[in-house]
Amino acid sequence: MLDYATLKLIWWGLVAVLLIGFALMDGFDMGVAMLLPFVGRTDEERRVAINVVGPTWEGNQVWLVLGAGAVFAAWPLVYAAGFSVFYLALVLTLAALFLRPVGFDYRSKLPNPRWRGFWDWGLFVGGLVPALVFGVAIGNLFMGVPFRFDDSMRVSYGGGLWQQLNPFALYCGLVSALMLALHGAALLVLRTEDAVWQRARRFAMGLGVVLAALFALGGVWLSRMDGLVLAQVADVNTALSPFQKTVTYAPGGWLANYGHWSWLWLAPTLGVTAALLTSFSAWRGWRWPSFLASAATIVGILLTAGLSLFPFVLPSSLDPQSSLTAWDAVSSHKTLGVMLAVVAVFLPIVVSYTAWVYRVMRGPVTVEQIRRDTHTAY
Repeated sequence: MLDYATLKLIWWGLVAVLLIGFALMDGFDMGVAMLLPFVGRTDEERRVAINVVGPTWEGNQVWLVLGAGAVFAAWPLVYAAGFSVFYLALVLTLAALFLRPVGFDYRSKLPNPRWRGFWDWGLFVGGLVPALVFGVAIGNLFMGVPFRFDDSMRVSYGGGLWQQLNPFALYCGLVSALMLALHGAALLVLRTEDAVWQRARRFAMGLGVVLAALFALGGVWLSRMDGLVLAQVADVNTALSPFQKTVTYAPGGWLANYGHWSWLWLAPTLGVTAALLTSFSAWRGWRWPSFLASAATIVGILLTAGLSLFPFVLPSSLDPQSSLTAWDAVSSHKTLGVMLAVVAVFLPIVVSYTAWVYRVMRGPVTVEQIRRDTHTAY
């Protein structure tokens, strides 16, 4: 079995991969839902957009389940404290996500335009609200989450939903929503034709430029914020021991890692450059380059957030010493080793059947196809 410190680092990377996988796969489902009322001006055009993601959206949510399960098993303290602090936000997210299955399944049950219009806006809410909430949650990690542990490792909380809606968190929510909307627009550019394609192309052109500018602004904002730094690193071979380290605030602390390892600047550079490439590719009408660039944008933005926070996983605003890191919030050595073996078996299976499904479902979705497949299309 690998040594404990190496396993901790591997699991930080695996959780990051699973969360990025969720943003890539389920992200364009949310993005298409956000754009649905705007790219389709007739019922048939909106059905085209729905059927781009309709056959696969349920399978894409596997990545969310995997990510949440990995946090629960690998970082139990993070799961306990984080899910409790963000309880109301998560309930709001789940309520919005409920609109997706019922929206997909109920929308076409009746031909009534008002009925279908209601579910179209329901799908819009089901895409927008989770995207905003996930971004707000990431923003609050940089501001610090209101929790602390006592000497017996009992956790207490402070603040509430309104305190979590601070300016920087709302900014991150906006970036998250724009990022997924761009990904959805790029998917529509890849897989639609005619009027829907033209409108999606215009959205991709505009969203790419706006997202690049906002993301660059976030770097300036972070540089002016106080961030947590490890003044004294704890023994990396211990588990569930947040009080064995020394944590302090420092001006621009969230960018300290970029001073130690200059190659980390590749992540934010990728985020900005790929967003602009998505816009340029959409302007030129390039389908695959636009989609791949939007995927690279997500990877760059989320890696930037993770690398800026590292090694912190759940910073505390009430007690910096209670902040949880990739070194002290993890499960036991044996647990991480067994879980790594499980992931090594099942993650390739998930990737393989996902690739097979998308290969089978490849090709453009058109109005003519919707008219022809009356009984199988949404």
